[in-house]
Amino acid sequence: MAADPPKADPAKAIEAIREARPPATDRFTYLTIVEANLLPEVLPTLNEVLQDAELTQEIGWDLVFNLVSLPGSEDCLETVARLGNPREVILKVLEALELLAGDEGSESDEEEQDEEHERKPEHTVTPTQKFITLLGMLAILHKRIKTKYPSRFLAQTLQTVYISYRPNQEMTAAVINLVHNLSGRRRPPLPTRQSTVSVANPDKDGDASKNAPDPEADKEEREDPTESEVQDKLLLSFATCILEAYANGNELSWAARLLEYYNPDKIVPGRRTLMAAFREEKELLERDAIVGNLVALISDLGLDSCSKTFIHQLCDGPMHSEPLANADDVSVPEDIALSTGGCVCLVAYWVFSSTVFEATHPQPEMNIFPEHFAVLDKFLQDDAHSQIQRSTGTIEGLLTIGLWLQSHHFISANPTSPLTNPTTSPEDPTSDFMRYTHLTTLIALYHPALQVRNAATVLAGLVLHSDPSDDDRLKILEDLLENCMFASLKARAVAWLREELLAAADPATSIPRQNNLFATPQALETVQYVVFPALASLLDLPTTQDLVEYLMVNAPFVMQAVNFALFLWGSTTPDGEGGRWKG
Repeated sequence: MAADPPKADPAKAIEAIREARPPATDRFTYLTIVEANLLPEVLPTLNEVLQDAELTQEIGWDLVFNLVSLPGSEDCLETVARLGNPREVILKVLEALELLAGDEGSESDEEEQDEEHERKPEHTVTPTQKFITLLGMLAILHKRIKTKYPSRFLAQTLQTVYISYRPNQEMTAAVINLVHNLSGRRRPPLPTRQSTVSVANPDKDGDASKNAPDPEADKEEREDPTESEVQDKLLLSFATCILEAYANGNELSWAARLLEYYNPDKIVPGRRTLMAAFREEKELLERDAIVGNLVALISDLGLDSCSKTFIHQLCDGPMHSEPLANADDVSVPEDIALSTGGCVCLVAYWVFSSTVFEATHPQPEMNIFPEHFAVLDKFLQDDAHSQIQRSTGTIEGLLTIGLWLQSHHFISANPTSPLTNPTTSPEDPTSDFMRYTHLTTLIALYHPALQVRNAATVLAGLVLHSDPSDDDRLKILEDLLENCMFASLKARAVAWLREELLAAADPATSIPRQNNLFATPQALETVQYVVFPALASLLDLPTTQDLVEYLMVNAPFVMQAVNFALFLWGSTTPDGEGGRWKG
């Protein structure tokens, strides 16, 4: 291990910074001297020197890179933000943020720096600490810039902050502080979801009277009248982007907790539920609190209702995954889009929180068909696997909305229609129910979280059983059993088939048995060869290992088919005759 370089003498460094102060040297020479003597011990002296507003306007912006990596430099950087040329300093702050964003290994590097921090705390500043400090500077700098179109500075800032953001608690708290400070709106923290995460907020806690005026401001130039609305919309768009990023970066278990709430009888006795875990574990409590604060922030910025226009834009409007990317030259608020995924997460939190927390939130006026189906199709129509892997939280949000709609029986505005779309295939039209089932089963296959896969499976089954056409339900099951290559989904299809048979045999059902295909032998005759395929060819496999591999790959389906056969053999008719479905 290489030896540490010799440490400079702090006393000599302090002396050099004091004695070389202009007019003893010119500003370029002095900047070089300061950079050569930057140590944590000299920071109080440097901060005294930087109280000279004229000097700080000349050299402050050039100190940002070096100071942000030096522990204990927060006071100096706050002085630079208050007294330096705001237009020059803000460029350096954004460049520093871009360096954080460009570090592909920032998360692993931060873990290494945390370990280094334990060994040599005086020489370590983590990326999260840098991010917090830089955002504190931005809140001060933006208020100092006086121009006709401040939104052009704001758009660049928000885009840079977004690409450098990592969805941890501290960075998210810093983002919330920034938006509150720039919007001028701040509500008290919600009592039921207070976050204990607290980060430095120099704009709120500091002395704004120390701010120097913008030296480049045109005293005769007034801010454009539309600027206030444009800036508010930029901040709202940014907040929806952060909500989506946080949901995709943290396991929030909305869908799984909603299922626990709806099905308390299915909770295994003695096993801690997810709802209990989120009440008891500090980290999980913080996640709920942070999301609650983000949603409250979005409400403060004006998105506090679930209007028909909002739902229409979410369902039928274009997909906006990076709405801030081209926001530099916008001139009217209407040109600024919200994050589509962020809006999905917002609606998901509204329905989840109003159900599980009994909170007061807007309720979406939508149904599974056509609105929820349209959003689901929008996200999954192109490369579903990549989209699900990339947007895990957004996809869970979609399931959460779907489960809430199904539980409230918001299936379709026309509940008696099978929603067949003949334009898909005029000869053999595919129903919306079939396409919806296919989309939800894709989530059940590809989502990395087991609990989300389970929620997708539950939603797919519930919507399948809600299809008013028994013929269409049978087609969906036959299609899954015949064409699906995944044993786990084929197993679920067999389970859904059994549920259909049981529902048809239930005397309490509202559908007359003679009008239900599943109450007749036709249902089993249609699917018998895909549920019980001929397996004689397995005897011709060259080795026993090949047979074992086949059984391992297809075990879920094979076991479900065996159980289904036992169910059929042991079942009785309502009249007590055995073998009711033996055909």
